[in-house]
Amino acid sequence: MQFTRTKIEDVIIIEPQVHGDDRGYFAETFRQDKLEEFIGYKINFCQDNESKSSKGVLRGLHYQLAPSAQTKLVRVIQGKVLDIAVDIRKGSPTFGQYVSVELTAQNKKQLLVPRGFAHGFIVLEDDTVFAYKVDNYYSPQNDRGIAFNDKDLGIDWILNTDELNLSDKDKIQPLLKDTNDIFEYGVNYYND
Repeated sequence: MQFTRTKIEDVIIIEPQVHGDDRGYFAETFRQDKLEEFIGYKINFCQDNESKSSKGVLRGLHYQLAPSAQTKLVRVIQGKVLDIAVDIRKGSPTFGQYVSVELTAQNKKQLLVPRGFAHGFIVLEDDTVFAYKVDNYYSPQNDRGIAFNDKDLGIDWILNTDELNLSDKDKIQPLLKDTNDIFEYGVNYYND
């Protein structure tokens, strides 16, 4: 397994080693001990989620407030997405900046999105299956989001606006500058 820090060092790309032959392939997709050794803190995933979407579906940008904040470990089982993690830790040197990574069934890359980040993705192929682990249970009362088209973020979602398919909730999310429901840089949100 290879771990690579992105331009925002808390967001990590994970690439499993894939062993293949004429029968197919095998890949170890998660090792808690190796992940914790690399990131330097304990993580306890408690819930797995999966979605299937058609091309153009945009989900995000979502996050949960403490005490329900979540770290996500995301991957694509079938198809292709552009995955986005936005730093929403007020006071962070990378506040409002984002990381984008193409996750596909072929490249098998995964992205670790820590607490303090908003997360979203755009589906680039029909019948894409997206799966992720979280380290805290979903809490409707702590569910928040940021507008996918916030000009201050400047995210290139690759597809044209008329090709996008969003939920009603995601069409009306606030701009980052218009919300106080974010995180503080330097606060340890892992001590629940």
